[in-house]
Amino acid sequence: MKGFITHIERETLSNNDYRRVIYTAKHSQLLLMSIEPGGEIGEEVHTLDQFLRFEAGEGKVVLEGEETAVQGGDAVLVPEGTRHNVVNTGSEPLKLYTLYAPPNHKDGVVQHTKADEYEEHFDGMTTE
Repeated sequence: MKGFITHIERETLSNNDYRRVIYTAKHSQLLLMSIEPGGEIGEEVHTLDQFLRFEAGEGKVVLEGEETAVQGGDAVLVPEGTRHNVVNTGSEPLKLYTLYAPPNHKDGVVQHTKADEYEEHFDGMTTE
């Protein structure tokens, strides 16, 4: 089968990895994330658009210095060039999935914890 189908809420809630790339197409990429209490992704700026959907937990998203509280059910779109950060402000892991357009990470990357994070970028290789 070409393409990707999953129950995204179940996948997101069961994911315990900081970052897990689950599908990479030519123009977009789907990742699962779990941010530990007190953790964050760290301030960053992308040359692409990013969509984030929060499934569980409590946190805040900072866009160009403006903080907004988020929780399960919330969605955020981060346009290209926007300085942003996601911070877990709750006592449980902050569970989310994110779509990058175009892809941002190498296909299949799994980083179990924030400490496992390393600088890598999409290399043109897709899932299929």
